[in-house]
Parts: sequence; C-alpha cells; structure tokens
Amino acid sequence: MKVYTLEEFASNNETPEIVFWVGCAGSFDSRAQKITHALVTILNKADIKFAVLGNEESCTGDPARRSGNEFLFQMQALQNVETLNMYKVEKIVTACPHCFNTIKNEYPDLGGNYEVIHHTQLIQQLIEDKKITIEGGAFEGKKIAYHDSCYLGRINGIYEAPRDILKSIDSEYAEVKRNRSKGFCCGAGGAQVFKEEETGTSAVNVERVEELLEVNPDIIAANCPYCILMMNDGIKNKGKEEDVMIYDISELIVQANKW
Repeated sequence: MKVYTLEEFASNNETPEIVFWVGCAGSFDSRAQKITHALVTILNKADIKFAVLGNEESCTGDPARRSGNEFLFQMQALQNVETLNMYKVEKIVTACPHCFNTIKNEYPDLGGNYEVIHHTQLIQQLIEDKKITIEGGAFEGKKIAYHDSCYLGRINGIYEAPRDILKSIDSEYAEVKRNRSKGFCCGAGGAQVFKEEETGTSAVNVERVEELLEVNPDIIAANCPYCILMMNDGIKNKGKEEDVMIYDISELIVQANKW
C-alpha cells in the first residue's frame, strides 16, 4: 500500500486533498500502527488524494506542554508550522485526539491556521456521502461499548460522529454509565502516560475498564491510540483479554468490510 509524502506531491506540482498527520503513536507504537494502516486503507478505498509528512513530521509538542516544558513545545510546534506552511497545507486529518486538539486549537497562536478534523469526523462524513459503505455480518450478535476520549469529547465537544459510525455497524451498541461531557479519563492524558502512577486507591484505567465491563461488551471501541493502550492494560488487569477486544473505530470499519 503506497503512501505518498507532501514532498513527493510538491515535486510533481500536485496538491493533496488532505494531509494525514500520523502522530508519534501512529508512527512508532506497534499497536497504534494498526490504526494508521486502517485509516490509510479507508482513505484509499474512498479514493481520497492524501499525503503524509513522513520524516518531516515532528511531535506536535502536546506532551511537552502538558508536562510543563513550554520551551520544548514551542520549538516543536514552530518547526511543524513552518513545514506545513511551506507546503501551503490547508486541511489535516489525524487519528489522535491529542494531535487534533493541539494543531486545531493551539497552532493558530503560532501562525498555523488549518482546517483540522478527527478521523471519526471524516469517516462519518464519508459514510454519509456514500464514499464508503459498511458491509453487514461481521459484528452480528456482538455488543460494542464506546469510550469517549477526553481530548475529542470533553475538550472539543465531538460526541456524535463516533456514535453514528458505531450505530451503523450491525452490532448492539451499549452506552456506559459515564459518557459524553461526563465521560471518564483513561488515565493517559496530560502526559500522564509517560510517568509512573501516583499513590491512590485504584488505577484510572482499571476503574474505567470496570465501568465498560458493566455493560458486558464483546468489543470496546475508542478513538485515541492512548486510550486504546490504557484500555488494553486495564483489560489485562481484569483477566479479560481473551473475552473483550479493544479496537479503534477505523479498525472496526476495515473489519466490517473485510478490506
């Protein structure tokens, strides 16, 4: 599966419809790479002309800013803004809500003004426009519970696009107790994923998984690579890794269509 870089588009005097911001997790983490592959598959199936930055993409700086290193954040962000502006990028899609939030809401202060959408928004629009369809049968008889990620939900108010996608899959959709604006964190945000847990009565991700397991799901769906990492660890903690699968919404679309 060939993926072209912005540099390759520019060398041919071409412009992509959209730039896929892969992110650190989607580039280097073996689990998150599967999400990257799923989104690339969807973009290709929808015949969307897209490009990635490749080696020219750096971390957005989100972990640096959340952990208090503003100097490092601005170094990383300004480098990315300079690169994106050099290529005259207008529209960006990312599978990571952390990248989504930083580029959409924080890069404008540094001269980076782009239309930024999360991959669940794009997928939902592609389904509405009938550019991709969802075949039936793959998830018949399965129950799917959805976990709202903080950076997509409570911080950016995007709740319905992921749910609309899941409800279009031939499965039973289950809403968990704490959802939407009252959703509960996976425990990774604010750069917490990179540090040891603090003393407390329970791990955040384990508590969240316990809530999700209350609805007896076969599948837990998420929209963030960090949420998926934390949910996987929580499921293992409960000894349920053979019974409950954790997937990004893009992976469910690919599986439903057997692409």
